Amino acid sequence: MTKYSISLSNSEKISFLSNLSTMLAAGISILEAIDALLEDSKGKNKKFLEIIREDIVQGNHLYFSFTKFPHIFDDITVNLVKAAEEAGTLEITLKDLRISIQKEMEFADRVKQAMIYPVLIGIVFLGVLLLILIVVIPKISAVFLRLNIELPLPTKILIYSSNFLLKNTLSVILIIVTSLAGITIIFKRNKSAIITPFYSLPFISTLIKEIDLTRFTRSMALLLHAGVPILSCLELTKNVVINHEMAKIISKSREMVSTGKKLSESFKQSKGTIPSIMVKLMEVGEKSGALEKAMQDISEYLEYQVSNSLRTLTALLEPVMLLIVGIMVGGMMLAIIAPIYGLIGQVGTR
Repeated sequence: MTKYSISLSNSEKISFLSNLSTMLAAGISILEAIDALLEDSKGKNKKFLEIIREDIVQGNHLYFSFTKFPHIFDDITVNLVKAAEEAGTLEITLKDLRISIQKEMEFADRVKQAMIYPVLIGIVFLGVLLLILIVVIPKISAVFLRLNIELPLPTKILIYSSNFLLKNTLSVILIIVTSLAGITIIFKRNKSAIITPFYSLPFISTLIKEIDLTRFTRSMALLLHAGVPILSCLELTKNVVINHEMAKIISKSREMVSTGKKLSESFKQSKGTIPSIMVKLMEVGEKSGALEKAMQDISEYLEYQVSNSLRTLTALLEPVMLLIVGIMVGGMMLAIIAPIYGLIGQVGTR
């Protein structure tokens, strides 16, 4: 089976799922729905719809077409659509998928917004540092060299850094560009190699755990609601989490469930990582036969927790970043001013 590298943005994916779900709910056949979507499509969207149409004309299921686009639809989406087609509830599942992607998009946006402030502060500090090294230090160092006075170590380091930057500008730019390109390549091929070291940071580790649990429970609710067997749900959802430790817990839970134990029992053994309230809600869901509803409730609760954690993180980062930048900039300015005060003191003594 041919795999295509076509990708769609989340908004394009939401639009496709929403329109297709609406037309199917109105009684329009899937082929007619695809034809209607093709009328106003352009570029990669048109190519994507043409491939789906060709598969449907040949008698293939929609989930089979989705497997051809790994950059658009993950394994969870493919299995959801497969289960829905078998159960005859495709329009309902497509609507649920659209809502889920929209929530995930809003969730990711909140995480990104929380990181904007520290990144912005970092860029401002880098700009101030370059301004001092390129403009201020060369003028000050020329004066110090003419006076032939003994300079403190921080001032010598600043002058050396400034001279090195000005004399090797092209080399420095080349090193920075090469480093950024290398980090980008590594990030695309093995994202965990760069991200994993940050997981052990005190506040970040808690936030990552909450994000993982939110994604896990939301995906579980979606899959269970579509009628996917619980073992398949656990196999699929272990791929949506970020932390390897969480993936191991889900894999272990799958093994225990396969031996006949309840899901809540398996998660209870991971006390400290899995919140007690989550286990309790799962127990209630299993007893009442509404585990998917319990998972949905847990995901909404955890999403609220993540929002609070992000607000707290942002509130803590603001003063911490300002303090760090203030100390570093103040230290650089002190390294410049200290020799001047020393020189004034010597003149006053004379």
